Order: sequence, then C-alpha cells, then structure tokens
Amino acid sequence: MIKIGALVSGGGTNLQAIIDKIESGGINGSLSIVISSNKNAYALERAKRHGADTLVLSPKDYDNRREYTLALIDALKEKQVDLIVLCGFMLILDPVFSEAFPDMVMNIHPALIPSFCGKGFYGLHVHEAVLEKGVKLTGATVHFADGKVDNGPIILQKAVEVRIDDTPEILQKRVMEEAEWKIFPEAVALFADNRLRIEGSRVRILEKKGGRF
Repeated sequence: MIKIGALVSGGGTNLQAIIDKIESGGINGSLSIVISSNKNAYALERAKRHGADTLVLSPKDYDNRREYTLALIDALKEKQVDLIVLCGFMLILDPVFSEAFPDMVMNIHPALIPSFCGKGFYGLHVHEAVLEKGVKLTGATVHFADGKVDNGPIILQKAVEVRIDDTPEILQKRVMEEAEWKIFPEAVALFADNRLRIEGSRVRILEKKGGRF
C-alpha cells in the first residue's frame, strides 16, 4: 500500500475524486498528507473529512521560491510519501522539487497536452483558449511532472467534445466530470499497483497479470 501526499490551492475536486476511489477500495494506498498553499482552501476540509493530516504552507512566509519548495520537500519526506499528486496546486515550484521526488509527482492538466498548456494556461484560461481556437475536441491529461510547466511523460489522456454553445465555465465542468475525475484516480491506482513504467518520454502501462516490474 502506497502513501500519497497531495498539494492543493483551492476547492480540491480532483482530490475528492482520488479520495472517493481510495474509500471504494479502487486505490491500493492511503492519503497521508494534504498540503495547501492557501489556508482557506476547501480541499483542506475534504482531507479532514477523510481523516488525512493537513498542513498549510504559505509562500508568503518564505523569502523565495526555493525556500518554499524546500519546506514542501521536508514536509513530504517526513511523511515518507511514495506518490505526490498536484490537485489544483497553483504555484510553480523550484526544479529541486522534481529532483527530490523523481518519477513520483503526478499532475493533471485540463487539456490534451501538448495543446493549450504551459505558462499561463490554467483554470478557465485553458477553456477560453480552446473555445477561441474553435477546436472540436479537448480533454484532460495526467502526466508525471518533471520540473517544467505541464511537461513530463504522459500517463493517461481522455478526450471531451467541445460544443458550439459552450462557455468556458460549461466546458470546464464537462472536462472535469467526463475526464479529470476519471483519469486522475485511475492513474494513481495504476501507480499504486506498480503498473507504470517510464521509457524515455513515454509511459508503458503494464498488464494487470504479473503485477510487478
């Protein structure tokens, strides 16, 4: 059973999807700690209801990004986590974070990477850009984070239809319901079952039988 740490900044709907899958027995792991950059994040309440430890680390309390990142590393290492999930964590960390946790950090992005990703593409901005471009399909991507924004080997993707009368808010809700809340817990479950193998820039999903690699 793996220990999972989560970094959050807001409502934590993706965190809730992971919690639900843990509670249903779909993830062979436990939520060890949830760390928020925002003391008012509702995600903290979700964590407390699940019985997970919580911690608030505000970047305002640190002189620079590196010091803040090192504080996060210390808190997560103290809990001896096996996997870190970025559930709407709105800060860009120092590259030392991914160096401290190689192949142990998962992020979800509300688009099909490499489209509509990178600096400035977060929250509703992603869906606004999708609608402005007029694409017919969008979706969500779960990937291993490697220190660059929305970068790293892709684990799972799921496409979502873009409709002609969509607003950014309507599209955001559909992407969450049809893609994000499904593939993020699934990716965590695959990791917990030791079924993910990184091969260069690609991720191979191993068959369930055999289990280990």
